Amino acid sequence: MSIFLERETKVIVQGITGKMARFHTKEMLDYGTNVVGGVVPGKGGEKVEGVPVFNTVKEAVAETGAEATLVFVPPPAAADSIMEAADAGIRYCVCITDGIPAQDMIRVKRYMYRYPKERRMILTGPNCAGTISPGKAMLGIMPGHIYLQGNVGIIGRSGTLGYEAAAQLKERGLGVSTSVGIGGDPINGSSFRDVLEHFQNDPDTHIICMIGEIGGPQEAEAAEYIRDHITKPVVAYIAGLTAPKGRTMGHAGAIISAFGESAAEKVDILTAAGVTVAENPAVIGETIARVMQ
Repeated sequence: MSIFLERETKVIVQGITGKMARFHTKEMLDYGTNVVGGVVPGKGGEKVEGVPVFNTVKEAVAETGAEATLVFVPPPAAADSIMEAADAGIRYCVCITDGIPAQDMIRVKRYMYRYPKERRMILTGPNCAGTISPGKAMLGIMPGHIYLQGNVGIIGRSGTLGYEAAAQLKERGLGVSTSVGIGGDPINGSSFRDVLEHFQNDPDTHIICMIGEIGGPQEAEAAEYIRDHITKPVVAYIAGLTAPKGRTMGHAGAIISAFGESAAEKVDILTAAGVTVAENPAVIGETIARVMQ
């Protein structure tokens, strides 16, 4: 088992005719992902990498039975594309797009909550690297070859640090059950807490690796959830220990504005909740290996 993606999961790509979407569609197909279609309004009937293109997500779902989507749509139209996927009955959506206005994402989250929980689409991102269940399916822009199949679940705000953790694990012969990028924006589809619940319920995930950064309350909320609900060991790394207070650092969500939002405060909060915190990114794999012994 894995979370969100299985080998047979039927995937579509919204914005598939764009240069980067074409490139990553090919990468996903080469990896073995079951990409069954793409969506670009006005380009229905075309093909990309042998994959049929549809005008709407509803049309793609009706024709292919698609369950998951990857959104490669430019920022001005990305929010509408996510809501279109939710309306069409897609179960899981990954949004790669960077630069979606926060107000648009507030609208997306309100729209998704119109649906009852059992019908509500799960969204990860925006501004994320995607999700991969190694050896099964890849829905994103990550380099698939660095991921070994195994029992470590990874959740990260930073795509690059997620790659680093996977590469370090592979060097030690340890693999990943699923790696989920939740994105670096202040308003995203799924939080650490949301994904932790899925990993807790996944029998193939034996240990969880959480990669956070400065800014926002998500890591503190995750610490509370870990303390009260997670029975599996959790290893974390928090980026930004040297970041100055009040300054935006790269990711839109990485700005310290309140207590519990600096890296040092997050490390203290997570440690108090029983999480093992890696001192620096170079020892994430080593720390996970030590905790698994």
